Amino acid sequence: MSLVITPIDDTFQLDAMPVDISDTEPIVQNNPINEDDRTSNVTTTPEPIIQSGTTSDISKGRAYVTVAILLTINLLNYMDRYTVAGVLNQIQTYYNLGNASDGLLQTVFIGTYMIFSPIFGYLGDRYTRKYIMAGGIFFWSCVTLAGSFVDQEHKLWFFVLRAAVGVGEASYSTIAPTLIADLFVGELRTRMLMIFYFAIPVGSGMGYIVGSNIAEAFGHWQWALRFTPTLGMVCVILIVFVLKEPQRGHSEGGRNLHNTTFCSDLMYLFKNKSFMLSTFGFTCVAFVTGALALWAPLYMQRSISVQGGNPKESVVSLTFGGITIAAGFIGVFLGAESSRRYKRVNPRADPLICAFGLLTCTPFLFFALVVSKYNTTATWILIFLGEVCLCLNWSIVADMLLYCVIPTRRSAAEAVQILMSHALGDAGSPYLIGLISDALAKKYRDPPKTPSVQFATLQSALYMTPFVCVVGGGFFLATALFIVKDRKEAEKITKGYSEILVDSEGDADFDDVNQLLDDDDDGLLPYA
Repeated sequence: MSLVITPIDDTFQLDAMPVDISDTEPIVQNNPINEDDRTSNVTTTPEPIIQSGTTSDISKGRAYVTVAILLTINLLNYMDRYTVAGVLNQIQTYYNLGNASDGLLQTVFIGTYMIFSPIFGYLGDRYTRKYIMAGGIFFWSCVTLAGSFVDQEHKLWFFVLRAAVGVGEASYSTIAPTLIADLFVGELRTRMLMIFYFAIPVGSGMGYIVGSNIAEAFGHWQWALRFTPTLGMVCVILIVFVLKEPQRGHSEGGRNLHNTTFCSDLMYLFKNKSFMLSTFGFTCVAFVTGALALWAPLYMQRSISVQGGNPKESVVSLTFGGITIAAGFIGVFLGAESSRRYKRVNPRADPLICAFGLLTCTPFLFFALVVSKYNTTATWILIFLGEVCLCLNWSIVADMLLYCVIPTRRSAAEAVQILMSHALGDAGSPYLIGLISDALAKKYRDPPKTPSVQFATLQSALYMTPFVCVVGGGFFLATALFIVKDRKEAEKITKGYSEILVDSEGDADFDDVNQLLDDDDDGLLPYA
């Protein structure tokens, strides 16, 4: 591959070819390139124009209001997701479920969530995002409410409706971060993402607390599922009438970016090393958090029971929820602030902090499982420290995705990351932990439902989580090798730079700025 130098007047000469090729068209344009301006040796592919349907004149105050709305919905999103975990013991009794079936309850939700994410990722890069989100939130509010009315004889429908919740949540999770990316840039974007991702641990913790306490107050676990749908309808109104959608790439000075085909988007993402490696690292995070989110409250109830105590589900859920909220606040804040400050001296700061979080989480989780048989207080402390380390990466992973991928492919990138992290992460980890626990229980002489057997088998199954943390840390360390190069390439495309390549046979190939970049920096020159 030889380098082609582009003059300021946007014409170029190819020494390897006897023909002058002149291009006076803008580097980034909304209309297909005029083939008459090129020779037959140069190939281009006309691409569909992306229609954002929005304006970019959004005030700073309106931008902050948008983040507040998105934060509220994200809180509600995770509250709804983990309300079931807060009343899992009652659901298990009501429907007569085993550990494997309990895990499957979370798996079917995550399964539909990850399957529909690419669909909404495709739509989110091409159509008005606020209406897609509003429709999705309305849908999952309805099916969550419907699930609370399923009786014991029709438990299969309860699984179906929990699976349907994942469809609605996929519409929001793939799109919301891209709105923040189009409103803010640089350190301010990092701070806004930090605020947005506070909702993951805080909303999860509130799900445990609110779910278990509402169930206790009303005397039936079904009431826990009737709280979030009401708030969901309020959020739909806020999205439709208050939220104002920014133009794609506006905060970064994007020059009339237009979309490519979905297959081209996927090829670009799969060849983006930073994106793929960080996604594998985040998959390990999802595996661990998914397993702990579902099983930790029930595991601690059994731990207290083995020690001779009399655990109360609402108290255990309140404790675990409070720990999750506190650890989330501290972890997300420390991660975002460490990233913001460390990046000033080291451009590879983000993946290194993520790796540090997972690797330091490992010993805390391991020893929490070890001491859980002997001391409940020490176990809670170790779980808290482990969750703080685990939460360091939430906003950082999102930030890496947004600055390593161009604006018109970010919803697709969010969708691919959701699909991969859940397919290989928390879609299977709750079910896998439950399956291993049930299989181990058959090897004991005592009945499988004996508290001591239930505790020991679940403890053995959960020892998988520290190992997965180590694997995830390795993926983030590998991401650090490519993050600087991939970020620079994404910035060049967004701001209207071009790539002109010459192959070994001397044929010229002019690629639109939104097309895939070569692995080298050769041929990627700024338009001055």
